Amino acid sequence: MSTQATEEAPDAYEALLDHYEQLSNVNAASGILQWDQEVMMPEGGTPARSKQKSALSELSHDLLTDDQVGEWLDELDELEDADLDGEQAAVVREIRRQYERADRVPGELVAEISETTSEALPKWKQAKEEDDFSVFAPVLEDLVELKREYAEHIDPDKPAYEVLFADYEPYLDLDTAERVLERLREELVPLIEDVRASDVELADPFDGEFDVDTQEELARDVLDTLGYDFEHGRIDTAPHPFSTGNQFDARVTTRFSEDDPVDALMSTIHEFGHARYTLGLPREQYGNPLGESRDLTVHESQSRLWENHVGRSRVFWEKFLPAMQARFPQLEDATPEAAYEAANEVYEDNLIRVEADELTYHMHIIVRFEIERELIEGDLDVEDVPERWNDKYEEYLGIRPDNDAEGCLQDIHWSHGSFGYFPTYSLGSVLAAQIYDALEADVGDVDEKVRNGNFDVIADWLEEHVHRHGARYTTPELVEEATGEPYNADHFVDYVTEKYTDLYDL
Repeated sequence: MSTQATEEAPDAYEALLDHYEQLSNVNAASGILQWDQEVMMPEGGTPARSKQKSALSELSHDLLTDDQVGEWLDELDELEDADLDGEQAAVVREIRRQYERADRVPGELVAEISETTSEALPKWKQAKEEDDFSVFAPVLEDLVELKREYAEHIDPDKPAYEVLFADYEPYLDLDTAERVLERLREELVPLIEDVRASDVELADPFDGEFDVDTQEELARDVLDTLGYDFEHGRIDTAPHPFSTGNQFDARVTTRFSEDDPVDALMSTIHEFGHARYTLGLPREQYGNPLGESRDLTVHESQSRLWENHVGRSRVFWEKFLPAMQARFPQLEDATPEAAYEAANEVYEDNLIRVEADELTYHMHIIVRFEIERELIEGDLDVEDVPERWNDKYEEYLGIRPDNDAEGCLQDIHWSHGSFGYFPTYSLGSVLAAQIYDALEADVGDVDEKVRNGNFDVIADWLEEHVHRHGARYTTPELVEEATGEPYNADHFVDYVTEKYTDLYDL
């Protein structure tokens, strides 16, 4: 039953819902403008776009912090618990959390941050293209200062980075993130060392050039195979792949390289996972928190489950390699086992996070986490970022970038002002393994389902146990609801240890 249709709901609750739906639509419109800027907007459109997005951000902030919202929430606080059912109480909890944070931040600051991020995007693109960090550094410094000010308004008694992290994961605290990242560092570093010391050389049938237009056709093939709903989505290219939208319109982007078709394929599957989660949210709850996703750890778990546990599996390559061979005849002699090995190779010298293997990927995340926390807490000057970045890559991955384009300029997130975002990538990967094990315990051998092309079993289970709940539960509650146990890293550690021990004959 739709929360909006509940007759017994108090008047204040219904008024709050109506108001929040207006806010939700403003935010959705802003998201489309962001998508357009990253995918289709002419390069010269930035001055107008930054003003447009700033206006919408300020309007969104004004709607959320309207005095009437506070009054409705106060009125609902005074009601007995029995006056709101579980779903209604969850809606009030989520709106209250957003309201209390936003109400502490001046609208002018919100508008300034939005305008600055719009201006930062083309500067980041230019800096990356020209391999010149100094092009991006001034606007990055502005964003660091603005986000410190933002955090100070929300909670002056907490470290600024902790406050910013809660924007992306409000229910798993920073201590949890640090514990998980430390566990991954302890478990994965020796595993990576063992892999690199192994004499096993994995096959790679994907040597040569692969036409980009044909790769785009292949990306559509894999989306069709997995069950992507093109009536409610589309695929485009972007410098940094992403997914955005709502349960009626969930779009994906990817990027292509002539010498690495597997990278584009995995990127497409990853963004499919995000979009499938979004499309699985209840349509009747559009415009309220019950129709919104549960923050970034859960979102990332869905993309990493599809990318790694499905897309990088042996059985997936048994299923999908013939489609790839049909598009690229030069692969006619490739075997599913060789393709599987190529998709799971642990790289000796990869500098790019989005092209990283499952093991070294998390070292990339740890580098970013440590650097951006130092930036926000004032322990690192912006001008010193490239050197610190390169030093940490040498320390954690044994490689050093030759330039900033493949170093500190490779990711788009800082141009969005998204400080505190990166830990959720590893948190989500960990959760993906936990959810996958619960899925398999419930539906039986998932490999057999993939081998038979029965991807709907996976998608339907995820929709039933994760997607349909929207933001009904907090992250720990949703994890327990879906898996029957608290959030933990055990499943992930077991999964990668078993997988790479087998691959590299450790």
